[in-house]
Amino acid sequence: MLAQEIIRRKRDGGTLSVAQVDAFVRGLVDRSWSEGQVAALAMAVCLRGMDRDECVALTRAMTHSGQVLDWRGAKLRGPVLDKHSTGGVGDKVSLILAPIVAACGGVVPMISGRGLGHTGGTLDKLASLPGYTIAPSRAVLLRVLRDAGCAIVGASARIAPADRRLYAVRDVTATVESVALITASILSKKLAAGLQSLVMDVKVGNGAFCADLATARTLATSLVEVANGAGLPTVALITDMNQVLGTSAGNALEVRESIDFLTGVAREPRLSEVTFALAVRMLRLGGLAQDDAEAERRVQQALSSGAAAECFARMVAGLGGPADVLAAGGAQLPQAPVQRAVPAPRGGVLASMDTRALGLAVVALGGGRRRASDAVDPRVGFDAMLPLGRIVQAGEPLAIVHAASADAADAAIAAALAAMRVDDSAGPIGPAVIEQISGA
Repeated sequence: MLAQEIIRRKRDGGTLSVAQVDAFVRGLVDRSWSEGQVAALAMAVCLRGMDRDECVALTRAMTHSGQVLDWRGAKLRGPVLDKHSTGGVGDKVSLILAPIVAACGGVVPMISGRGLGHTGGTLDKLASLPGYTIAPSRAVLLRVLRDAGCAIVGASARIAPADRRLYAVRDVTATVESVALITASILSKKLAAGLQSLVMDVKVGNGAFCADLATARTLATSLVEVANGAGLPTVALITDMNQVLGTSAGNALEVRESIDFLTGVAREPRLSEVTFALAVRMLRLGGLAQDDAEAERRVQQALSSGAAAECFARMVAGLGGPADVLAAGGAQLPQAPVQRAVPAPRGGVLASMDTRALGLAVVALGGGRRRASDAVDPRVGFDAMLPLGRIVQAGEPLAIVHAASADAADAAIAAALAAMRVDDSAGPIGPAVIEQISGA
């Protein structure tokens, strides 16, 4: 099957058959398709789109382009569940959610990624814990899943290798934004993880990939329809990213906030709203609760009893991190040498945030990557960030900058002041959880 004929068919607006999609994915893996041919089809898909059946075929083919995990016979203690977020600033939900669900009887083998651009990466956050291993052997992974009920790790190179090559081409050919290709990229890795159900967190707002609700709905609907079409029961929540989620942005700082949440020291309301909503959907899809009320009770009990915190501690210790991550209060986390307040320029109300700009300020501090090869400083970022709608006095801290140097702190303060607007009043602040997208 000639690559150029497949490209021509999609270029002209035609629908690709399963055989044509399979031929493309085989060409990705065995490299019988050149970089130019891969780029041409990616652009054709970006411009012409794919219908649901095409996207299901692409997702399945990419899933089976490498290893597909099979948990049958692994003697795990419950249903295999997961959640995936499209990314944002201060989004540490995975660190809290996985142990909550584990404490409620689920098993969460969460394959996560590193940060790139203005969004943080879950693996970078956990890597701030000394010794934490993001690429364990299968034997270690199984042991941790049996003991802790959750393990947040990186993807093996054997998981969906077709996606690895396709994404590299998309990244340099302005085709990252294709909804069909985003859908297949995310879901191929989740299907390869051997899940029984999935909950998607699709972010919307000025700190998200989807800047407007219409775009978020389109992506969420595509993810839900294709996942269900591929045999993976899935629902999606659309959640707000017009402000930092929680009170921190930066790797070690977000781990600190996650530990405080799990142990009951502090639970920021919007972070709680998103975490509870996702946990409830995961328990319902996994058959661990009959209705929302029961699911909410189980989530609250997992937190109040300390069971969720204990699952987190066992996961961290099992993957090589500190054995006393809770007892020591997170003191093992690295701390930046310079900590300075971002002073409110006037009295009034914190009316808006340019959340993407705040994420980029974390990157500029060294807490993220401009290129995949960049090193990350786990110590830096912002914490004690005030929420939108908060009344402030002139000079009151809007946030605390954690920096490696005084000059870096000065630059971050200037960036934060440019991104956080104090006004006489604030407009309406919407809910953290906006709506749910369910399969037909």
